[in-house]
Amino acid sequence: MLTLAACVFLSVTSEMLPTGLLSEMSGDLGVEESRVGLLVSVFAVAVVVSSAPLAALTRRVPRHALLLAVLAVFATSNLLTAIAPTFELVTATRVLGGLAHGLFWAVVGAYSAHLVPPALIGRAVALTVGGGSLAFVLGVPLGTAAGQTFGWRAAFAGIGVLTLLGILLVWRFLPAVGRPEREAPVGVPAGGRVGLRQRMAGQGLGGVLLVCLTAMVIMIGHYGLYTYVDPFVTRVMRIPEQQLSAMLFGYGIAGGVGLLVAGTVFASRPQLGVLAGLAAAAGVSALAFVPGLWAVAIPAFLLWGLAFGAIPTLLQTRMLHAAHPSFRDTASSFYTTAFNVGIGGGALVGGALLDGFGIAALPGAFLAVMAVSVVLVVGSAGRAARGRAAAARSAG
Repeated sequence: MLTLAACVFLSVTSEMLPTGLLSEMSGDLGVEESRVGLLVSVFAVAVVVSSAPLAALTRRVPRHALLLAVLAVFATSNLLTAIAPTFELVTATRVLGGLAHGLFWAVVGAYSAHLVPPALIGRAVALTVGGGSLAFVLGVPLGTAAGQTFGWRAAFAGIGVLTLLGILLVWRFLPAVGRPEREAPVGVPAGGRVGLRQRMAGQGLGGVLLVCLTAMVIMIGHYGLYTYVDPFVTRVMRIPEQQLSAMLFGYGIAGGVGLLVAGTVFASRPQLGVLAGLAAAAGVSALAFVPGLWAVAIPAFLLWGLAFGAIPTLLQTRMLHAAHPSFRDTASSFYTTAFNVGIGGGALVGGALLDGFGIAALPGAFLAVMAVSVVLVVGSAGRAARGRAAAARSAG
C-alpha cells in the first residue's frame, strides 16, 4: 500500500505542479498565465480520452508489469517537459503524461481493492490516496519552492528522476495481483446466459455511473478555483508571493487531516462523508466576501483543503463498493475519466471566468457548483437505499 501511495504522490505532484508555477512558466515560455493553466486541462483531456480505451486494451496484461510500464512513460514525460523549449512542446509532453496518468489511475484505483477484503476497502483506498494528499502537503509546495529557486524546469526534472526511483519501489516491494476477478455478477448464475441489461445491473453499472457523474461535477467546481490558486492567493487574498508555498503547504496539511477523517470516521459511510465535506467546503464563501481579511480567509482556505482531502477518497470508496469485483478495474477507468473531465472542465471554466470577469469571480462559481453536487449526492444516497431495500426483499 505504501508503494502505491508513493506512486500516487509522484503522479499528483506532477499533475498539479503547473498551478504553483504559473508565473515562472508563463514568463519563460512567453504566454499568459491562463494559457499555462490550460496545461492542466490538456493533461486532463488526455486522461479522459485514453483511460477507458487503454484499460480495455491492456486488461489481459498483468497489473504489476503494466504499472511498471506506465511509470516509465510517466517519468519520460516529465523529463521531456523539463527540456521542452516552447509552450507547444511542453503541451505535447503533458499530453504524453496525461496518457500515462489515465492508465495509471485505472490500474491503481482498483489495485488496493484487490489486495484487501471488502470490509477494508475504505481504509485501503484512504492509505493509497494518502499519497495524493501528501503531494499537496509536500510535493506541490516543495516543487513550487524548487521551481521558484532553481527554475520550473528543474522541478519537472526532479519529478522525473523520483518517478524512476518509484519504478524500483514497485518492482521490489509491491505484491502482484491477478487479473480482474471473473466471478459472475450479482444475480447472474456462473456460466449463465443473460441479457446485457441484467449483466450491467449485476455489475453495479448504474451506481458506478452516478458516482462518476457526482465526481465530475464536484471536480469542475473545485478545479475551476484551484487551478488558479497562484493568482488567487497573491492577488485576491493579498498573500505575498513568497508565502505561496507556505499556503499550499497548509492546504496540504489540512487535506491530510481530511484524508484521515475519511479513512476512519467515514470509511463505512462514504456518502455521509461527502456531504460533510461539501458542507465544509462552503467555507470558501469567506474567500468571496472577505478575501483580503487574513483572519477569515486563511482559515477558509484551510477548510477548503480539509474538505477536498476527504472527498475524492470517499467518492472512490463509494465507487468500489458499488462495482462488482469483476467490474472494478473498468469502473476505476470510468471514474478516472469522469474525475479528469471535472479537472479539465474546471480549468477551462475557471480560465474563462478569469478572462471575462476577473479572479474574484471564481469563489462564487465554486459555491454554485457545490450546491448542485449536494443534490447529486442526496440522489445517489436515495438510489442506494432503494437498491438495498430491493435486495432485502429478494433475499426474503
